[in-house]
Amino acid sequence: MAAVRRSRLTEKDRQDWALFARQIKPMPGKTLPELPPAPVAAPVAAPVERPIPPPPDKPAPALKQRPAMLAVGEHPGGLDNSSWNRFRSGKLGAVRTLDLHGRTAQRAYHALHSFLLAAHADHVRCVEVITGRGSGENGGVIRRELPLWLNLPTLRPLVLAATHPHPANPGSVRLLLRRPK
Repeated sequence: MAAVRRSRLTEKDRQDWALFARQIKPMPGKTLPELPPAPVAAPVAAPVERPIPPPPDKPAPALKQRPAMLAVGEHPGGLDNSSWNRFRSGKLGAVRTLDLHGRTAQRAYHALHSFLLAAHADHVRCVEVITGRGSGENGGVIRRELPLWLNLPTLRPLVLAATHPHPANPGSVRLLLRRPK
């Protein structure tokens, strides 16, 4: 003989079942199953009030400030003018290049993410990412998404500055990476 197992349904479970059961039309000759009876609730003891501890003597540590939003072609804070001009004019050559042509946006993002992490780990200072110009009025998907990707919390701490190596070529972005700590 099988042992009867009592279900422990909460009041919320019962309400959900009732809402669900109202939407179901039983098959011909069948009826909806009955909901198990609600158990008799035991009296609930009043919660014990605990005293609120006094505030700590020393203030909470200051949160690390996130880097400002990165915009392609804008002079970032933390970079002197001569370095910015060398970087912006293309005199600071890219050590590594990533070509994102022909990739879906998702694959391009993952490739960019792993490329920047590897370059930063290898102490590479300047890299170039080729997005292509794209066929749309505002460029392709990857070209439009790249600045957003660079500002994500996982990539923004790695990148110090971004610019187009040549004003006539918006399909390529040169990135100046931060020095590893």
